[in-house]
Amino acid sequence: MFDQVSIIGCGLIGSSVLRRINKNKSVKKLVCYDNNKSVCEIIKKKNLSNNLATSPVEAVKNSDLILISIPLSSFENLINSIKDNLKPGSILMDTCSVKTGVDNIVKKLKIKNSTWIPGHPVAGTENSGPNAGFSDLFQDRWTILTPDKNVKDSEIKKATLFWESMGSKVKIMSVQDHDKIISLTSHLPHVIAYNIVKTVMSSDDKTKNDIVRYSAGGLRDFTRIAASDPIMWKDIFIDNSSLIIDAIDRFSESLSQFKKAIEEKNSEKLLQIFEKSKEFRKSIIKAGQDTDKPDFGRK
Repeated sequence: MFDQVSIIGCGLIGSSVLRRINKNKSVKKLVCYDNNKSVCEIIKKKNLSNNLATSPVEAVKNSDLILISIPLSSFENLINSIKDNLKPGSILMDTCSVKTGVDNIVKKLKIKNSTWIPGHPVAGTENSGPNAGFSDLFQDRWTILTPDKNVKDSEIKKATLFWESMGSKVKIMSVQDHDKIISLTSHLPHVIAYNIVKTVMSSDDKTKNDIVRYSAGGLRDFTRIAASDPIMWKDIFIDNSSLIIDAIDRFSESLSQFKKAIEEKNSEKLLQIFEKSKEFRKSIIKAGQDTDKPDFGRK
């Protein structure tokens, strides 16, 4: 498929890609780069790559596929540093969970030689860093690609085959549709999780200790989500702010209706909310978007 692949950014996603490529033995040369020395030491120790580049320019030299897996706030500087050193005919992809921002950056900087195909593997855990990665992270999860209409089908096919080799199911959609959907399926749940934890933490010390000691499954699930990488989620909330605010507004309206039903002790309305929620849960399970492992992603 590709003779040489370069991974820039070796956290949870990047290191999981490295592990899967090594498992598949599908690439002749695998190059990686991370600006964090401790991350590079882990990559060496775990033998995830024998080709650790010392700079982004060195990392992309002669690569057929370049996969960028770094925080959104670092994206523009990285693209600016490599854009004139990309191999003719190569494919440039990313793994960011917001597509509008990165797509605008690449178009503004007018990369040469390489075909830009934005991507988002919809997979992850609350853990971050190269020690958190594992080769089956993408297995049976969706990866969404958002290429421009002028990108050749043959190039999209190459990108699709790459993510399928990671174990992913692949869906092609527009940048706009991606960001709207993910604002509701991923970003809004994180907003809620962070706010639930914030609310609990505002309790007095004795109450807070009791909450921790006797935490039920619902709270534990929300704290898992809220334990996600702070830098990554700060960037996401800023980059996709308008759609996230729209989602919060919709949630706030629904919450007000829910509060009113409780205040009025409206059994009929409450049962309607609960029953519809239960049916929605069933549809997620039917679509294969659930896991039977409640500790998903943990060792």
